[in-house]
Amino acid sequence: MFFFAKKVVMPKPEDALPGRTTPIPVVNQHFVNGNPIISPPAHIRAALFGMGCFWGAERRFWCVPNIYSTAVGYSGGFTPNLTYDELCTGLTGHNEVVKVFYDPALTSYIELLKVFWQSHNPTQGMRQGNDIGTQYRSGIYTYDDEQFALAQASKQHYQERLTRAGFGQITTEILPASDFYYAETYHQQYLAKEPMGYCGLGGLGVSYDA
Repeated sequence: MFFFAKKVVMPKPEDALPGRTTPIPVVNQHFVNGNPIISPPAHIRAALFGMGCFWGAERRFWCVPNIYSTAVGYSGGFTPNLTYDELCTGLTGHNEVVKVFYDPALTSYIELLKVFWQSHNPTQGMRQGNDIGTQYRSGIYTYDDEQFALAQASKQHYQERLTRAGFGQITTEILPASDFYYAETYHQQYLAKEPMGYCGLGGLGVSYDA
């Protein structure tokens, strides 16, 4: 019971694992489209989302037309350069996130927000379906004031849609993006490498627009 409680409550910074000073090595090539997943061209922007297990979240975004590349990793916590095993202890504070690289001339940020809201259940707190723990919380992590304002407005809009459909309150956190640590290479584009792999991602069936 103590271990379960530890996994659904954010640790205090002083209780977090120490981590390490050097990043985990990662292959800088998207398994699906071959584009870099680190340091894309200057005109490419980034968006960062947490919506449960990052395997399914990443696949949802790389399937969006014109997306430059995607990567999975860890953000929103305290432990620097963490590993997946450390994340799963619940003692790093990090969330499983997908970083989406997109060309704003081809794809708008609001289109990415629509994918985010419609692709998972944003009302569950520290869980997503059968995946329970702080690493599975719903979150939007923004890189500038424009993204933050759009994210906040989209949350209000989607809450109205959910309320009319009989669902509860959104628990999604919306925060400025903190450090992003790339997950190990075997996690990158995992469901393209392992098509029969686990994916518990699922939305509530409520359209953002309709």
